[in-house]
Amino acid sequence: MKIEINITEQTLTLFEGDKPVKKWPVSTAKNGPGELLDSECTPRGHHIIAEKIGDGCEINTIFVGRRPIGEIYHPVLRQQFPERDWILTRILWLKGTDAGFNLGGNRDSHERYIYIHGCPDEIDMSKPSSRGCIRMRNSDVIELFDQVDVGTIVWIIEN
Repeated sequence: MKIEINITEQTLTLFEGDKPVKKWPVSTAKNGPGELLDSECTPRGHHIIAEKIGDGCEINTIFVGRRPIGEIYHPVLRQQFPERDWILTRILWLKGTDAGFNLGGNRDSHERYIYIHGCPDEIDMSKPSSRGCIRMRNSDVIELFDQVDVGTIVWIIEN
């Protein structure tokens, strides 16, 4: 299995070999593509899944610091905390593999905490709105999570 994330199309495609298996809508960074620390941009290039977090957690489980906090997301919480970057359900933590581009120094995707993760289902998946991560619907991220392993290749492209 391998994953291709297309920033222009706002899609994530899962491949088995060269054959597309499934395509989902995603939301990437509101600030567009970029690799620099604190840019809140989605990094491009070759990555791998470094860690899988949340296996078996209930849908809409809220994560803070990559740990479930024992709460389940509800839209009322989003109204109470509108600026919060909700990380829900599952986390696939990415690691860049291109030294000097998305690995090491102030361009390190893993050190920037770039994830594929669930988000509130009311978020529009057709437009970029994240702070650098790749957001997915909760049921979609569970489906993806269950089909990939640590070490799965992730290509993030613009088109």
